[in-house]
Amino acid sequence: MVPSVSPADTISHRILHVFRAPVGGLFRHVVDLARLQAAAGHAVGIVCDATTGGERAVQALSDLAPCLALGVTRIAMRRNPHLSDLACLRAVAARADAVAADVLHGHGAKGGVYARLAPAAAGRPMIRAYTPHGGSYNYRPGTLLHRLYMGAEGILARRTDVFLFESEYVAGRHRAYVGSHGRVGRIVHNGLSEAEFAPVTPSADPFELLYVGELREAKGLPVLLQALARLRAEGREVRLLMVGSGPDAGLLQASAEALGLAGAIAFEPAQAIRPVLARGRIMVVPSFAESLPYVVLEAAAAAQPMVATDVGGIPEIFGDAAGDLVPARDPVALQHAIARVLDEAPERRRARFQALSDSVRQRFSMERMGADVLSGYAAAFRARAGRPALPAEPGRVEPA
Repeated sequence: MVPSVSPADTISHRILHVFRAPVGGLFRHVVDLARLQAAAGHAVGIVCDATTGGERAVQALSDLAPCLALGVTRIAMRRNPHLSDLACLRAVAARADAVAADVLHGHGAKGGVYARLAPAAAGRPMIRAYTPHGGSYNYRPGTLLHRLYMGAEGILARRTDVFLFESEYVAGRHRAYVGSHGRVGRIVHNGLSEAEFAPVTPSADPFELLYVGELREAKGLPVLLQALARLRAEGREVRLLMVGSGPDAGLLQASAEALGLAGAIAFEPAQAIRPVLARGRIMVVPSFAESLPYVVLEAAAAAQPMVATDVGGIPEIFGDAAGDLVPARDPVALQHAIARVLDEAPERRRARFQALSDSVRQRFSMERMGADVLSGYAAAFRARAGRPALPAEPGRVEPA
């Protein structure tokens, strides 16, 4: 059931969400927003890539179709900058014009480029919203790519009416490396539904460790494999279930074999997370960089024991328990953190992660996420009209 959301103002908007890949947490965020906004009386549509996501994306978009009064448009989009981006910009502009969109909301680096640079029809009022999902903000400061992308973000900021940051971490990176351009800004944390806090019944023979997400080096998976090898060298019969897909799947399988872990790891394709949580005792999130990952929120909501790195917005999720996080890129620290949770008394472990679940329930509401996005749109329209802004609420930041 989708929580009801009161519109931020009395106007019904025509909202077009633009993003690249219909996979992962970004896609989930857009799907949740589309349902919430449709329930609040707005007309919603999607423009996304036609070449990624496979059958899972096709099914998810089909399930979402009743909420999409403005439909779904899929075009070929490349992950990295390419000449074909010009054709994509024209396609996004044409779609926005065809459905008379008054909100063009870009998600992620590529969606943010298209939503902010697509030309608008003359005389049609339209705001451009941008939600970064980590991406270009996660490059190491001082590197060439970081300077390049932050320079591009500075240019694009001038064509942004409202920034909707999903974490305080990304908002801080924006302020530090892009600067303030007087635009409206909000921190809008990803939200969860009440059903996601229901207990998960463990399977009969769970894996000791579980990873769910992209199979990509930046997710810290080589470090996880090293930590697993160290745990097994101690004599622990620890097994790992890895669920997901990505460009480094082959390399990871080869690394597992080289470390003598082939029989200790099971690789499975991407699938719904809650049934998977039942098949692992401890979720491990060894990422090198993140914004506000849904996989951590979802595991925390289900009171799943978890070991995660101290990066990006993960400390915002853990709150008072952020001291339990481990440094990234450190297989020894990861090994010791996993061992501590494995050896912890079951009653104490259950109490710790139930407390985290209770904390997440208080702070990461899907209903609030939907309302805060609409509030951001309304503030941007007020700014466009030269009307005074309403006082910012706690947890929000203005300007960006």
